[in-house]
Formats: sequence, C-alpha cells, structure tokens
Amino acid sequence: MFTGIVQERGRVASFDGGRLVIESQIEAGIGDSVAVDGVCLTVADSQDGTLVFDVMVETLERAKLFGAEVNLEPALRAGDPLGGHYVQGHVDGVGSVRAVELEGDGKRVWIDAEPRLMRYVVEKGSITVEGVSLTVAELAEDAFAVALVQHTLAATTLGALAPGDKVNLETDVLAKYVERLLPGLPSLE
Repeated sequence: MFTGIVQERGRVASFDGGRLVIESQIEAGIGDSVAVDGVCLTVADSQDGTLVFDVMVETLERAKLFGAEVNLEPALRAGDPLGGHYVQGHVDGVGSVRAVELEGDGKRVWIDAEPRLMRYVVEKGSITVEGVSLTVAELAEDAFAVALVQHTLAATTLGALAPGDKVNLETDVLAKYVERLLPGLPSLE
C-alpha cells in the first residue's frame, strides 16, 4: 500500500532483460515494496545507493517503460501519515499527455485515457499519475486534467511532461470495489 506521495526521484542506471537498477537513497531491504512510477515492485537487491528490481512481463504489458528518472515511494508502514490517497501500485493502464498548459505558478495537464479507465475517474476524485497522488481538476469524455503545483513539478518527474508522453495511471480503488459490489450498475463500455 502506498499514498502517492513521492519520496524521491531516482535515476535509472540500467534496465536489461527485466532487471531494473535504480540509483536511490531510499533505504529498502530485499523483499520490500517500492512504487516506481506507480508500479509496485519488490526489491531484489539493495546496495551502494542502488535498488534492484526484477520486472515481470505482466508489468511490461500494463505499464509504460521506465524513463531516465522515476518517481519512488517506499511502501506505507503502520503509523505513517496518509498524505495522498490509498494507492496499490497496480497500474490500470497507460495514458497519453494531450496538453500541458501554464496555470499561474503551476501547470494544468490533460491526459487522454481509455474508456475502461475513464469510467472510474470523477471530478475532484483521486487519480495516480506516474505514482503521484493527484486530484482530478476537470473531465472530458476521453480525458481528464490535473492541476500541478510548484512543489509537485519540482519534486516529481511530472514537471517534464510534454504532449505525447505516456504515463502510468492507477484509478481510485474505491470506485472499482463499488462497481464490483453493485453489479446492477449500468456499464459504460
């Protein structure tokens, strides 16, 4: 379980044959979970300022490939503050940045998403983009917008987003449970 509050931006040292090596100052032991751009991965090795993960085919089919820098968040521990929202680290799909607009000191980013994901996105609801807990600022039929403040732009990789960039998305888990528990709800698909 995560909160979507990024602790560090890590640098990808290598990514070969499913083995991902990230330069990081996060203290994590073998077997610990760390969200990497929103993907929950298990630490396979940790030494000398690096975290090593084995990335499964399932992950590569559901998430985008990792860039040069990644957002990192260690798993939530009992007693830690819940500053974002409940995030599982289970990427639901990949969206595409439609537009990045300056908005005061921040930016408004529009992200295109498939209908199967948009059904769980509500205005003022929670969404995770690249592992970052955000509030949906605006909705269109096939896209949503998030408003990024200066801190988020500086502390995460979201400040470098440009139109056409791919992003990992995790919708709010509560919406998925409501749908599962109330099967009589009409489908949007």
